[in-house]
Amino acid sequence: MAAEASYRFGEHIIKSSVVFFRSKLSYGFVNRKPVVPGHVLVAPLRTVQRFGELTEDEVADLFVSTQKISGVVEQEFKASSLTVAVQDGPDAGQTVPHVHVHILPRRKGDFHDNDDVYKVLEKHDQDDLPESRNGMTSVDGVERFRSEDEMSQEAEKLAQFFK
Repeated sequence: MAAEASYRFGEHIIKSSVVFFRSKLSYGFVNRKPVVPGHVLVAPLRTVQRFGELTEDEVADLFVSTQKISGVVEQEFKASSLTVAVQDGPDAGQTVPHVHVHILPRRKGDFHDNDDVYKVLEKHDQDDLPESRNGMTSVDGVERFRSEDEMSQEAEKLAQFFK
């Protein structure tokens, strides 16, 4: 799917095998530790820490890409709604210093209190989440980062919608 061998995401390298979407200025990739099944990310190709640093073209491309990906994710993961979120800066919960949009397919009752999704999102990529959510990968009840193989399989599935 991806034209590049890898992508930079803040200090991380994202392998093309987990990228399922690419536009002129943005790319979509699967999450290594999703909050709910189907939780994916969309980021600008250019590494930019804060939303206000994006050019107008990058903002437009990022959100058009988010809209396209959102429709596919909602349908593919049989969701009834979506949470689309940008954590802009560390005090907003941003843990990777690269602008990115979270797309989370949602279903009625997936969180006890609907806004709990934001509490979990803020801590989702840390190693010590105490509880496991339905459908998530866990070891002894503690969630773990997914394997490259698990992520690649999901990316391949999603990439089919963007050919």
